[in-house]
Amino acid sequence: MKKTVFMIMTVMAAVSCGGRGEKVPAIDITNFDTSVAPSEDFYRYATGGWQQKNPLKPEYSRFGSFDMLNENNQKRLNDLFVSMQDMKTVPGSSDQKIADLYRMAMDSTRLNSEGAAPLKPYIDDVMSVGDKESLILKIAEIHKNGDNPFFGVYVSSDAMDSDSNVLYLDQSGLGMGDRDYYIDPANAALKEGYRNFLVKVLTLAGVPDAEKVADDAVEVEENIAEASWSKVQMRDVQKMYNPMSSEQIGKAYPSLKFPAYLEAMGIAPQEKVIVGEPSYFKAIDRYISKTPVEKLRNYLLGQVVKGACSSLSDDFYMASFEFFQKQMAGVKEPKARWKRAMSVPNSILSEAVGKMYVDRYFSPEDKERMSEMVANIQAALSEHIASLDWMSDATKAKAQEKLSNFTVKIGYPDKWKDYSTLTIDPALSYYQNMVYAMNWYSEDNLSKLGKPVDKAQWYMSPQTVNAYYSPTSNEICFPAAILQPPFYNPDADDAVNYGAIGVVISHEMTHGFDDQGRHFDKDGNMTDWWTPEDAAAFKAKTDILVEQFNEVEVLPGMHADGALCLGENIADQGGLRVAYTAMKNSFAGVEPAPIDGFTAEQRFYLAYATLWAQNITDEEIARLTKLDVHSLGNNRVNVTLKNIDTFFDAFGIKEGDRMFRPESERVVIW
Repeated sequence: MKKTVFMIMTVMAAVSCGGRGEKVPAIDITNFDTSVAPSEDFYRYATGGWQQKNPLKPEYSRFGSFDMLNENNQKRLNDLFVSMQDMKTVPGSSDQKIADLYRMAMDSTRLNSEGAAPLKPYIDDVMSVGDKESLILKIAEIHKNGDNPFFGVYVSSDAMDSDSNVLYLDQSGLGMGDRDYYIDPANAALKEGYRNFLVKVLTLAGVPDAEKVADDAVEVEENIAEASWSKVQMRDVQKMYNPMSSEQIGKAYPSLKFPAYLEAMGIAPQEKVIVGEPSYFKAIDRYISKTPVEKLRNYLLGQVVKGACSSLSDDFYMASFEFFQKQMAGVKEPKARWKRAMSVPNSILSEAVGKMYVDRYFSPEDKERMSEMVANIQAALSEHIASLDWMSDATKAKAQEKLSNFTVKIGYPDKWKDYSTLTIDPALSYYQNMVYAMNWYSEDNLSKLGKPVDKAQWYMSPQTVNAYYSPTSNEICFPAAILQPPFYNPDADDAVNYGAIGVVISHEMTHGFDDQGRHFDKDGNMTDWWTPEDAAAFKAKTDILVEQFNEVEVLPGMHADGALCLGENIADQGGLRVAYTAMKNSFAGVEPAPIDGFTAEQRFYLAYATLWAQNITDEEIARLTKLDVHSLGNNRVNVTLKNIDTFFDAFGIKEGDRMFRPESERVVIW
């Protein structure tokens, strides 16, 4: 079961070793744009100055508060990895693997001299496929190596039995990431750009008749897209849960040759496999059965070469950049090599890097303060549940039971991941090492099948500035790196910290009761604990929220997708309301004096808006609107706040103001 995260961005922490460094202003008034009133455009008022001070850099499609932290921190992490190059590391140790991965990623001379040679054995293997039987076996091999043509297979906790691990089978295989890029005529230029990208990299890889191979690959992907469920459809956790035995799958979708596929993956026959999208697999089964093996093979070639671009020579990387970053997202320049290189060990050995981070930078005092805020916000959410006028006492009791059973993880895991069996060999090519690493991760995941769920496992590294809620473990997790400005500022007043990290905490708690989380009980099992009347009342309220966001025009002719972003929008609204209550409770009836001319209530909302300060390209707006379950930053502020009564009170919002929404049209869920 997939986890719900606060935002889609991974950045590293920026705190100084052995101390907190310079004090960061709790509220920086230079971030404001006072030419606009908060009652007219609160996002611009609170962040317009920041946008002017931080024009979009050519290597970014979106640059915000998070990226600013990342910029500073990339230098710190790079310094760490550079210093390891002069260390004598123990062969087989995590230090050796981190240092060698970084060194190989930085060695442009070697990468460029090798060119496509590291990829050639894999291309030859795919080109040797001559029948449907060998095609399925090749798909299994490619899956183990990190790409997912046609479908994906993975092990995760059973949504109906959260203590057990089970095999999941989901749709996959679209190079551009979403079906609308293939079936919406408005995206014809992007589809042509993708086809041209494939021609270029297939040619670089030495694949014969690259034009035909690319045409075949795009045609296959068009058929995959036609069969695929939309991202909104895949938000329905109940419809995505379709248990079948591996024998039943083999009979229902005979062209997939599932028994042979499982054997090639090293997986025994299964009594229970969760199929995500049955109609997709029915359509793909028919398509594979009627399509010549040569065309299907050419699609696999495209998938393998596309997936290799970041681990080969500069011409492969630049071909990928020109399409996926420049054309799709509006990025003007590629990132410097050292920035790309440092991300590799941080990803492949994330917890080994995380342990180094925690040892150097994490403060026990911050964890203690975070634990206190979590408890305060949990109590505030309990108050909100108790006061709901649309929910029955029976459902409230179940909701309170779930809330009181949250598992809270802060800082770092008690048990670190063991990388001792992962081999990083500098005598091999960089690409070969990446394939071996992906294969290792595949085997690591599949090894959990048939074993109890490890409740101590973390799904984010400590150095990740993010947070998540997991419905099947009913847990909220706040990695160490999130405890820094603008999320958490030890020098700031409570109002600012509750408006920032407090909202993050409350946001994750609210995910336990959003349109997906509400289907899971206190133990993380998918079950219906709502009365029919309460479920109907919840849907009526969320339908209003969907329409509020649907009305927002993000670009000329393009509107936000309120259904796709529903869970995050519920969590944003709940996060704000509950964190505000927790802040007020912390005052214990003694209202703080204004600071810098702003009341505590105003500072709370200004701190929240600061989290979403950013500049962004039109191309990235369009891309994220299709793909991202999070609303755009400006809408996470302006649209969400229009439903919050206490925001209206704090800034004197009145009828006729652009930030005003009539009380009868406001929607309150949690």
